[in-house]
Amino acid sequence: MRVIGPESEQLGVVLIKRALELAQENDLDLVEIAPTAKPPVCRIMDFSKYKYDQEKKERLEKKKQKVTHLKQIRIKPHIDQHDYQVKLKQAISFLEKKDKVKVNLFFRGREMAFRDQGREVLKKFIQDISEHGQIEKDLNMMGRVMSVVVAPKASTK
Repeated sequence: MRVIGPESEQLGVVLIKRALELAQENDLDLVEIAPTAKPPVCRIMDFSKYKYDQEKKERLEKKKQKVTHLKQIRIKPHIDQHDYQVKLKQAISFLEKKDKVKVNLFFRGREMAFRDQGREVLKKFIQDISEHGQIEKDLNMMGRVMSVVVAPKASTK
């Protein structure tokens, strides 16, 4: 097997017994790196330190990841102006935190006759939020719920 030393130097092709002796002399482990190579490649290293470094890298990568959530806002077709502004501010704060926002407009009872009014409310909402986000899924109607999904705008850095 081909052996690589503790300071990444090539020790050449040696027998397994000799490679194990070299590892014991340095108080390190003999780790097989490329078992499919001809001859197999092994390295003399501190395996526990290597495992620790790998876990540390994984933790760092996981820390840098940003998970986007889908936040939902519920409104009705006959929404008051102040309530509308509150919902709009909430949606903008979600988008600034890089979360997606799903705006659901619910029709209750006879409000189904005012679908056009509900569509206008949603279009106004989309227009007011356009500088903070962009439409990901356009207006669609499912049963008594009209909804739209808005994603945060991609920052240009």
